[in-house]
This record gives sequence, C-alpha cells and structure tokens, in this order.
Amino acid sequence: MQKIYIVCVGKIKEEFYREAVQEYLKRLSRFAKVETVEIPENKTLEREGEGILRACKGHAIALCIEGRKESSESFAQLIKKSCDKGEDITFIIGSSCGLAESVKAKADDRISFSDMTFPHQLMRVILAEQIYRAFMIISGGEYHK
Repeated sequence: MQKIYIVCVGKIKEEFYREAVQEYLKRLSRFAKVETVEIPENKTLEREGEGILRACKGHAIALCIEGRKESSESFAQLIKKSCDKGEDITFIIGSSCGLAESVKAKADDRISFSDMTFPHQLMRVILAEQIYRAFMIISGGEYHK
C-alpha cells in the first residue's frame, strides 16, 4: 500500500478543519496509508525547515506559491509515477510565514495550488481532498468529473 506523509507546521486549531481532513483521510485509507507529521512552529523559518527536512521520506513535494501549477489529472499522474516506482511521497505545507528556502531547494518538486495565498490549516484540507481526487482519477472512479 502506498505510504504518504503530510508534513506541516503547527496543529489545526479549528474543529471543522480537523473534521474535513479526517473525512478525506478516511476516504483515502483504501488507497494509501497517510501519516500527518506536525512540526512545531518556531521563531524562524530555518528552524522549522530543519524539522521539515528531517521528517521527509521518499519523493518530497513542497507546496509553495512559486511552484508549478498542476491540473487534477497531472497531479494524479505525478502521484501515480511515485506509486509505480514504489516511492513514499511527502507533501510539505509550511507555516503562515511560508517555507524556508532550504526546504524549497531540497524538495523534489514544488507545486502551487493557486496564485492566491491560503491559510496553512485550510491548505491541509485542500491537499487531502486533492490527494483523494488523484487516487480516484488513477483508479477510474467517478468522483472526478
């Protein structure tokens, strides 16, 4: 079974975000084992970056505004490629201050979900939904229209 890590800074404070993430992780459980690794917030991005980099496994994908845009289909193909290689995948979400340059530089890929800035807690919901959508695309499911 595919192993996916979501490495993020801080904890989700709002219950409605936690519930939304849990719903998508529950749906994903038939395709992959997903583990969330929460790195403590720090006074500097560099310190947060050190913790993030220690937690990364396999193919590391940093979510940052400078990353390339992907359609849901191309995002699914990116995931499928790692699955076919038997690689773990780590998605990285920074804090409200962003990601350290060292994390962006060491990531295997950098992806932007939008030119807009989203709260990092909401980004966890969006990411979980898109990973679920990707697996539904890969499996030929009807979720993605």
